[in-house]
Amino acid sequence: MTTTATGHARTTSKLRWADTVREAAAALTQRPVRTLLTALGTILGVGAFVTTTGLAETARAQVSARFDALKATEVRLQPADNDGTNPFPADTQTRLEQLNGINHAGIFFPITDNGTLQPRARASRPLGINTLTIPVIAADPGAIEAALPIITTGRTYDHFHQQRSERVALVGRVAAEQLGITRIDNQPAVFIGDQAFTVIGILDDVKRNPDLLLSITIPTATAVTTGLPTSGTTYQVIIDTEPGAANLAGRQAPIALRPDRPELLQALIPPDPKTLRNQVTGDVTSLFYALSGLALLIGMIAITNATLLNIIERRPEIGLRRALGATRTHITRQITLEAATTGLIAGIIGATIGITAVTITAITKNWTPTINPNTLAIAPIIGLATGALAGILPAAKAAQTPPATTLRT
Repeated sequence: MTTTATGHARTTSKLRWADTVREAAAALTQRPVRTLLTALGTILGVGAFVTTTGLAETARAQVSARFDALKATEVRLQPADNDGTNPFPADTQTRLEQLNGINHAGIFFPITDNGTLQPRARASRPLGINTLTIPVIAADPGAIEAALPIITTGRTYDHFHQQRSERVALVGRVAAEQLGITRIDNQPAVFIGDQAFTVIGILDDVKRNPDLLLSITIPTATAVTTGLPTSGTTYQVIIDTEPGAANLAGRQAPIALRPDRPELLQALIPPDPKTLRNQVTGDVTSLFYALSGLALLIGMIAITNATLLNIIERRPEIGLRRALGATRTHITRQITLEAATTGLIAGIIGATIGITAVTITAITKNWTPTINPNTLAIAPIIGLATGALAGILPAAKAAQTPPATTLRT
């Protein structure tokens, strides 16, 4: 109770927050369709934000898993100065597989062919121009294992064949089709030059070094003892490591193979998976964030316009409240709360739509959905903030409503 200058008593209006919340809820639920349409822009904005963030996280996880499974576990060694000589010791495979984190490793190199080898399935050489060009690769057993082969039939050669320089061969799927070899139980042979090699397996696929599918692969020791041409060839070492061990293997392998002159060998180490993930998803994520921001801006404008129209319709109500003692602060609080509640509802609905979109997309592509919990916590806050900002101008306009003029009209 306060006293005016004329001595009359005037009751100070009081509006509790609980009353403000009830009034705001009543105003929103009176016209639910209008409230939903008002929140549509914010729903789309928040939904796009959650969807973009969720798909980006899911894509990063998927790219990371595939990268770690293949490229992040592969290291290659090659001569720093490729002059056609072999800088690798004969026991390269043994030395490297003794290092921590290395599963398989071995030398491989193509056999140089000036047209005299003529790889074929028959002992007789073809007459005329030979149109059948099948490359020949020499590889340690460890190099075959490091390629992660899938065998259609038969098996790969091992250390026994390597140590004894056995004349055995693996034939890639494409090369086998060219040679007409579909089975090995009849002990087929391929002829390289005038020398016969028994086919002990057919490669159906490899995870690395796909040249093996086009070629006939023989042990490196066999290639040397049989006198196959190797001058001018390119020697390499392929290494299969445990996840996370590629960098360590790349640093240690040159020293383990050539402790006298490690600078003769160059290690090719895969790039950082984190950098790759960021490159894969960065541009797309930025674009979708821009679209999300645009949708939120549109939603803010929609809430502002709808709230202004709502104030025009409710001018008699607001004027009556002012005449009955409601202060400008009370009116501002209620209108702002109504707009903020609309944004909050939009944020919750948008987050739900975003989660659904991410889950459906991930299931369709056989991915594992990945959503940061912080994103789900931020989404309703974004909607609340959007609604609150959108309600500032209408609330200020409503607070300036003159009670007497409004009641007269």
